[in-house]
Amino acid sequence: MSTTMQSLGLTAEISAALEPSSGLIPGRVSRVDKGLCTVLTAKGPLRASWSGRLLAEIAKDALAVPCTGDWVAVCQWPDDPVTVELVAPRRTAIVRAEVSGTSRGQLLAANVDVAAVVAGLHPEPNLGRIERFLALAWDSGADPVVVLTKADLVPDADALAEDVAAAAPGARVLVCSTVSGRGLDDVRALLAGDKTMALLGASGAGKSTLINELAGAEVLTVQALRDDGKGRHTSVRRELIPLPGGGVVIDTPGLRGVGLQDAGAGLEAVFADVQTLAEQCRFADCAHDTEPGCAVRAALEDGSLPARRYESWLKLQREAAWMARRADARQRAEVKKELKRRSRSQH
Repeated sequence: MSTTMQSLGLTAEISAALEPSSGLIPGRVSRVDKGLCTVLTAKGPLRASWSGRLLAEIAKDALAVPCTGDWVAVCQWPDDPVTVELVAPRRTAIVRAEVSGTSRGQLLAANVDVAAVVAGLHPEPNLGRIERFLALAWDSGADPVVVLTKADLVPDADALAEDVAAAAPGARVLVCSTVSGRGLDDVRALLAGDKTMALLGASGAGKSTLINELAGAEVLTVQALRDDGKGRHTSVRRELIPLPGGGVVIDTPGLRGVGLQDAGAGLEAVFADVQTLAEQCRFADCAHDTEPGCAVRAALEDGSLPARRYESWLKLQREAAWMARRADARQRAEVKKELKRRSRSQH
């Protein structure tokens, strides 16, 4: 195991998972383009396509396609082509529902240690959007953290951070500025031990600027906010960026919408305070509307539970339930289709 591969996050466990692929080259996927990916190896970066076996696996499961952050084994053939032969089991995976609104998932990043939700303090952060991103982060299996950027642009950064912390129970909230340098050491500490950190957030949150600061070079293009305060899309694909001091950052395109694929546990973590209240209701099936003995309604009335947070919880709960129903319907349709195929093949 070379030092370079260690700095990318290669561990003995990952090496063991790739061991059956004797004679192949281990590496980590840094970016994916339709049917091709760039793999960082001890020999340097290689461009690889999918092997026939991998294509067969992808046909059965769309999430089997290599993703930024995946550890893979590639074959460099005598006539020069390189193919991905094996994808190691993923420790963690950030998955959102497809933008089309289907129940299928879209992999954003794999094998992430820290899922950082990045939000700018100017304009004022959208708490509902942060809660949505955090549900995605919690569900990934990675450690969720909120990184608030542009602290130099507001006079009340700490007060805004307290508001965000109230909407992010259980997650660390860091405040930083690439202009003043505030909090950057705290962000760097998240990568200690050659960890992998994925940045999630809307366009204009400051992800690219933060990565350039961590890398000590302008590795990503930075664009100014539009006149209406909204961000421009700087990143167009997910990309893994090795850092000089070890560890890697995965940049993701600014996400306008984040569909929840299967965020039951994630929502419970993000809204742990509301869940605790719900468990105190008199009836187990309380709808938190007009039922007597509703602890959630009581908290709303005495002001201990903000109405905004309650409405956000309801909205995401409804969305998660809708996605679960769509997933069940799709699975039933796929089973029915497979049964028909088998029936035809027997005649």
